[in-house]
Amino acid sequence: MAVVTVSRQLGSGAEQIAKLVCQMLRYAYFDRDLMKQVAAESELPLAEPIDYTEYDYRVQNVLERMLQVRRLVGHALVRWPSGRSELRELYEHESIELVRFLVRAAHRRDNVVIVGRGGQAILKDFPNVLHVRIVAPLVERVRRTHHTLNITRANAVTLINERDRAAAEYLRRFHGIAWDDPTLYHLVLNTGKWSAMRAAQLIVDAVHRL
Repeated sequence: MAVVTVSRQLGSGAEQIAKLVCQMLRYAYFDRDLMKQVAAESELPLAEPIDYTEYDYRVQNVLERMLQVRRLVGHALVRWPSGRSELRELYEHESIELVRFLVRAAHRRDNVVIVGRGGQAILKDFPNVLHVRIVAPLVERVRRTHHTLNITRANAVTLINERDRAAAEYLRRFHGIAWDDPTLYHLVLNTGKWSAMRAAQLIVDAVHRL
């Protein structure tokens, strides 16, 4: 039927909404397990693809920007057809290219919900894709983050600010978009106004009308 990309603010309840959408439409949720399946279907020789999201990203400092420092993201186990295995270092841009490839492969697979990872940019001009952004008032985001992560409200505010900065830089640096640009999305849903169930139902209705 379609693919749904979800851009979210920390504390907006987006992950819960995305999983409700998956249940209602019987779609797959694009997580690490599905990435492994998609990699295998695409015949990538990766035993464990690296999932480099905006939540993993750390804002660059001035020196890193000046020197264009290459950051090591992690190691991927590559298994060649000969049976030989090799542990490869993956840096930021290589990891982003891997995520781009897997998101596009997931689009070919169809019937999937992709949360974050620049899906709204990677699949911007692809057919049968519904782009959704989920936001909430800061006070509501702080309350949810405080309860969900069992941290103080002050720490919740700090974490939200850090995640917002990281997400904005990740999407600007690697995908050339402003994550809060409403023209990127078919729907922008405020969970300060809608419950998770109602927001999910609005997305499902939009998928059927896509």
